[in-house]
Amino acid sequence: MIHLVLGGARSGKSRYAEQCVAEYAAIGYSCVYLATATALDHEMSARINRHQQDRMSSAHSWTLHEQAYDVGQTLVAIDKPQQVIVLDCLTLLLTNHLLLNDGASWATQKSLLIDSLSALQSDVVLVSNEVGSGIVPMGELNRRFVDEAGWLNQEIAAISDQVTLVVAGLPLALKA
Repeated sequence: MIHLVLGGARSGKSRYAEQCVAEYAAIGYSCVYLATATALDHEMSARINRHQQDRMSSAHSWTLHEQAYDVGQTLVAIDKPQQVIVLDCLTLLLTNHLLLNDGASWATQKSLLIDSLSALQSDVVLVSNEVGSGIVPMGELNRRFVDEAGWLNQEIAAISDQVTLVVAGLPLALKA
């Protein structure tokens, strides 16, 4: 099962994804958190800490994996039955690759990610920002980010069993 959870910044999408995992934990699945964030500044460090605190206060235990670039390979390496993986978040993964300024690297890693998702035994809940609802950004890198994020979300949604949009902490099923 592949479940894509979309939402804007501070929409509650990560919390919702973690709530989805609680249902799996209740039936004996192991829970894995695959984080893509890198703490490049104080604000991002605070966000990472907030997410860590949320997981520590949950009723089930998490195994944490951190991978800023090679997520497809990591998913394959940690894959096993009776497991659910939260991948948080796809847009930070994209940002990491765009900051490398290596378009070929992103294209390769995106392809590996999509191929690996379809082959996993684990269930996966992917978190991503929906960034296409605003105006077209002025800067070239910003436009590329919005374009790439939109294309990535569309490709992941196409192979997902479920897609949920979270707005103001409220989930709206787009694909069930």
